[in-house]
Amino acid sequence: MTKKSVVVLISGAGSNLQAIIDDAAHQPDYSIVGVISNKSDAFGLIRARKADIPTAVIQHRNFTDREAFDRALIKQIDEWDADLVVLAGFMRILTTGFVQHYTGRLINIHPSLLPKHKGLDTHQRAIDAGETEHGCTVHFVSEEMDAGYPIIQSATEIKADDSAESLAERIHLMEHKIYPLAVSWFCSGRLKQTAEGALLDNELLGPSGYRDQSKA
Repeated sequence: MTKKSVVVLISGAGSNLQAIIDDAAHQPDYSIVGVISNKSDAFGLIRARKADIPTAVIQHRNFTDREAFDRALIKQIDEWDADLVVLAGFMRILTTGFVQHYTGRLINIHPSLLPKHKGLDTHQRAIDAGETEHGCTVHFVSEEMDAGYPIIQSATEIKADDSAESLAERIHLMEHKIYPLAVSWFCSGRLKQTAEGALLDNELLGPSGYRDQSKA
């Protein structure tokens, strides 16, 4: 079986990228064929180079508009012939044209239990709302931000003494587990997007996706 080709987009440290790199090292179903960053000083680029993964820097500031930037992204991703595009801390809002070009093979991880807390500052917002649990969600990307079909979620209890920082530390560990899992599911043919939602092993996932039961 030919391995699926994965391209990862980053903007920063790349801890989720590292988790996927580590997973790919012993996966029969996929390999990372390229990493793109919109920032030349992103530490994730160093992680990729240490793993002998090709990299590209495409800086959004060098383009007149989002459409031109996204066309440059598409050109590089398609040169690597990606089967799956993974957003791992890529801090740019993608255009409709980009999302439509990769419909059904573009995934993201968001630090909340979607549909709660779309957008930024999710950890503090969960604490301020008095919620008892918080977590992260891997989802297919749609044209509306953080609104694509959920694939898998992982949750942790919000403790009385939690700060946004302490909560974020636990959420990061959960992200590092479930994101490689979702990539593996897709590349092994177990996961796909349909008009009704995310399908895992030919079963439609619920509105929250698959719920990981391990504790953080």
